Amino acid sequence: MMGVMTTTDATFDEKAIIAQAEQALDHISAIRREVATVIFGQESVVEQTLLAVLSGGHALLVGLPGLAKTKLVNTLGTVLGLDANRVQFTPDLMPSDILGSEVMDQDEDGRRSFRFLKGPIFAQLLMADEINRASPRTQSALLQAMQEYHVTVAGRPYDLPKPFHVLATQNPLEQEGTYPLPEAQLDRFLMQVDVGYPDLAAERRIILETTAGQEAHAHAVIDATRLMEIQTLIRRMPVSESVVDAILALVRSARPNQGANQGTGGAETDTDRHIAWGPGPRAGQALMLTARARALYDGRLAPSIDDVKALAEPVLQHRMALTFAARADGLSVRDVISGLVARMGA
Repeated sequence: MMGVMTTTDATFDEKAIIAQAEQALDHISAIRREVATVIFGQESVVEQTLLAVLSGGHALLVGLPGLAKTKLVNTLGTVLGLDANRVQFTPDLMPSDILGSEVMDQDEDGRRSFRFLKGPIFAQLLMADEINRASPRTQSALLQAMQEYHVTVAGRPYDLPKPFHVLATQNPLEQEGTYPLPEAQLDRFLMQVDVGYPDLAAERRIILETTAGQEAHAHAVIDATRLMEIQTLIRRMPVSESVVDAILALVRSARPNQGANQGTGGAETDTDRHIAWGPGPRAGQALMLTARARALYDGRLAPSIDDVKALAEPVLQHRMALTFAARADGLSVRDVISGLVARMGA
């Protein structure tokens, strides 16, 4: 779990952090402008996806086909100057198609030895396109890589490049030929970004500019080294005790059977009735990082409780499951999270 920077520490590094933050903000602004030349509208989607990368994590983009999820990931890879690979997930995709495999070589003297051929996962940015079209076995091939930043093939570990990010796209589960992602893998995604239809003005621009014969192309703004410097800066940003308390209160309020710990005498709460299982400590870590990143994204040096509220849905929604009773009442995970945020107060 990320620690809290004390006032003494913050004062000691204050001038340096301010200078670094100003430089980082200039780069972030340039990144946003460059992405906007290719991706029209969808400001919230772009922001949340960028926040996940700036925080050093992975993001799951969920939406119907044709909403530019793949184009956004491609654009971010270019703008951030990352070495990127793309894997199209299909039902017959095997784990070795992602991780790589060993092949047998024979030298001139007839001696045979195994040589590891790296798979597409050995990239700074891996785009897992339509991840839920592959079988759970193949989906789980990413699990170790996303958490430990290395893979194990034939008993030997292989480190992944730095930085390493997975930006996965997913079709809604009710679509034909899809498999739900394992809960353990979902938890490895820092954020779930819901991609909706563009607004009228953005869709008009899409229709006009993408059919005019010459589409805009993004260019690199920073490189991998600069991205890691910004990620390090975000982890150094101070967080007040009130924001830490708000994160803990929100995450713990999303867990069922916590009544006895919260002074309700064990009485059933709305959370108990609506939530089958809730987020673990990794959700709190995600909120700490993304709240810092959102503050810097907006030109601030420290996150506020409003950042926590704004990030509650993308950070928590894939780490929770509703009870049968909640689904029967027509509630969604978003509804439940909105209720938890409303109870946080001002």
